[in-house]
Amino acid sequence: MQAIVLTNEKQLPEFIEVDAPQPKEGEKIVQLKAAALNHRDVWITKGLYPGIREGIILGADGMGKVNDRRVLINPNINWGDDEAVQHFAYHILGMPTNGTFAEQIAVPEDRLHDVPKHLNDEQAAALPLAGLTAYRATFTKCQIKKGDRVLISGIGGGVALMACQLAIAAGAEVYVTSSSAEKIEKAKKLGAGGGFLYTKKDWWKGLMEEVGGVDVVIDSAAGDGFANFAKICNPAGRICFYGGTRGKINNLNPQLVFWKQLTIMGSTMGSDEEFAAMVDFVDQHKITPVIDRVFELSDARAAFEYMDSGGQSGKIVLRM
Repeated sequence: MQAIVLTNEKQLPEFIEVDAPQPKEGEKIVQLKAAALNHRDVWITKGLYPGIREGIILGADGMGKVNDRRVLINPNINWGDDEAVQHFAYHILGMPTNGTFAEQIAVPEDRLHDVPKHLNDEQAAALPLAGLTAYRATFTKCQIKKGDRVLISGIGGGVALMACQLAIAAGAEVYVTSSSAEKIEKAKKLGAGGGFLYTKKDWWKGLMEEVGGVDVVIDSAAGDGFANFAKICNPAGRICFYGGTRGKINNLNPQLVFWKQLTIMGSTMGSDEEFAAMVDFVDQHKITPVIDRVFELSDARAAFEYMDSGGQSGKIVLRM
């Protein structure tokens, strides 16, 4: 079969012929129809991910068919029994085990969920990682509820967009930040109440004047700008971050944190129970993941280059 394989560390993967997977006991062969890129796939090709092994099929997001059943793949491997934190042996499809950028994959049967009927193949493939990460940050960690005022930073990424959609569906009042006015406008079309350019000096003051503070912040980047979130949080506010692409958190005022009784949380991925709950929530509210572009599997290198450019607003999908 054909697949996208990391043949050399710190290089783009190659589209090559590999052996078809042989299922072990309890596994099913999924005939993949679509898969989606995540930033981790790009980081792997740059050597910026733990446990990298050459010769692995990349990709964690995917959907396909088992006989006539349309299935969504839960990419979690060995989350463990503790809902609060993943097991030390936890990993995700696509590194260090073979992933979804191929025509077939063998996965344990309990990884398979029915695709919500309102989603087409590409939309379904875009859901797993972004949906799970956003669901845990939005509901498990931040306990977002109807009437909460929420800020989603760095809108345009798959997780940020999904968090925006989940929070809106839950009845929250959602605002966003971005370096792109176009991405802010797209978020407003999804139902966001407004947005702010974080490239503008003291952007947070504009938010305070217009909105008057937020109850929840969901962030993807950390870095120097993170300190502003404590300034805009209402008392008992919750701040959750699931990424650190902008580096270490500097200049965070501890007095603001303890005097406002703020809670700052880190989050990554989510448990199998949260994955099932996320799929049910998406089905119930008929949420559709935002897709930026679709590439053929054979053109995956171009898809990697496009993601690395950072210009996308939504998920990048590979079609088999």
